[in-house]
Amino acid sequence: MAIPLRKPAEIDKLRRAGAVVGQTLEYLQGVVKPGMTLKEVDALGEEFLRNLGAEPSFKGLYGFPSAVCTSLNEVIIHGIPDDTVLKEGDILGIDIGSKLEGYYGDAAITMPVGEISDIDNRLIECSKKTLFDAIESIKQGMRFKELSQILEDSILSYGFVPLRDYCGHGIGAKPHDEPNIPNYLEGKPKQGPKIKNGMVFCLEPMVCQESSEPMLLEDNWSVVSSDGKRGSHYEHQVAVVDGKAVILTLP
Repeated sequence: MAIPLRKPAEIDKLRRAGAVVGQTLEYLQGVVKPGMTLKEVDALGEEFLRNLGAEPSFKGLYGFPSAVCTSLNEVIIHGIPDDTVLKEGDILGIDIGSKLEGYYGDAAITMPVGEISDIDNRLIECSKKTLFDAIESIKQGMRFKELSQILEDSILSYGFVPLRDYCGHGIGAKPHDEPNIPNYLEGKPKQGPKIKNGMVFCLEPMVCQESSEPMLLEDNWSVVSSDGKRGSHYEHQVAVVDGKAVILTLP
């Protein structure tokens, strides 16, 4: 399947959909604190997003029950909000999707809950810095496999490993589109499709401490590493404009 090339008017709509996600994540970073439940985080995120005029695109998507993915501590991605109470020293992944004017936004952060350990700080730094360094590296004509190698090399440089079997993705008038963008190299870097102006996609490094092997919990959504240790996840949506990547999910 061909990777869609978006016209400037489409990119503008994707930027608006992305901005409400960025604003909602910024809001939640400011209000989430020990003593709140994951369901409260979800409710606050959904209300804020709707007040900005957007729909929460994750709610009902593939059967997901909530507006916000709340991935706590060992859960790396796709955590379902429940009555778990946040406590000092937790780390919380928050992943949000929006739909606005027929186009989608998608971004994620991992945030500290109060004071956290050195290793958890390094996990968050790894996923965040890996994401921004990879975005900086994007240029028209490079291959997506080269981008995957950059993501993997950055994660490994921290002494961590990328979660396997889950990946970044294209986005536009659908929440998930071509291409899939793993956080690790499969095959050779000079193979596969090239990055072109007009492409819009999400990069989302998912970081594990020792094992890359994913395990699905009993809720059939929450993904952890087989090492049973904490992980982290960061995501931005970008468009390739004038040969370089522009982040669409800033507040």
